[in-house]
Amino acid sequence: MNQRNTVRKGLGHWVLYFTLVILILAAWESADMAGMLHAYTLPPLKTIVATAVEYAQKGALLNNIIVSLIRVLEGFAIALVAGFVLGVLVSVFPRFETFTDLLIQIIRPIPPIAWIPLAILWFGIGQSSKVFIIFLGAFFPIFVNTVDGIKNIDKRYYELVEVYEVPKLEMIRKITIPGALPSITTGIRLGLGNAWVCVVAAEMIGATSGVGFMLADGRSLSRPDVVILGMLIVGIFGKLMDDVLKIIRERIITWN
Repeated sequence: MNQRNTVRKGLGHWVLYFTLVILILAAWESADMAGMLHAYTLPPLKTIVATAVEYAQKGALLNNIIVSLIRVLEGFAIALVAGFVLGVLVSVFPRFETFTDLLIQIIRPIPPIAWIPLAILWFGIGQSSKVFIIFLGAFFPIFVNTVDGIKNIDKRYYELVEVYEVPKLEMIRKITIPGALPSITTGIRLGLGNAWVCVVAAEMIGATSGVGFMLADGRSLSRPDVVILGMLIVGIFGKLMDDVLKIIRERIITWN
């Protein structure tokens, strides 16, 4: 009996999960059938599907997705290492926090998009400038959440560390990082989301491939179907990568 209830609950969850999207798609299709849509503003759903098939047959769809994925993963990986290491150093060593705080707090509010002109001047219009913009977008959520997670650890743990004279590195490995892991993983998810936002912005300015380039190309050609297709790709792949991170989080934070 309990097993049946679990199955029913699971089915109900997934029905509810997809209901809103299905309703929106149904309303979209109904508006098209009623003649309420115009191809130059909001193309019908079948046009989006036809555009996806067209780009897939030419190989452009897969190529643009792969290019954007590579850029996102490169910039995100650098931001993950830098944000985590710097966050630990700032949280554990007060003098290092004082030394870096002013510069970090000045740079942090600057939108990554504002760095695009300088990134092009410094790195050109190739891969490096885009990876740099993605790095900036992903770095600060990871850094801030790492710092907050470590600073919110119960102080009694550190008091025990002092009593038992635990070495600094062992304290970081066994207390600081595990205690801050829920907050760190939240920062990683936010950083990855920002990375997708930044890759689109970077590719819309000075790129010849990628999903952002698709968006810019669709805008210049006055093809909203291409623009919407690019937006859907960003949303779907961003969702899939966030789901992967959530699964990893559940596996490594078993006590949370």
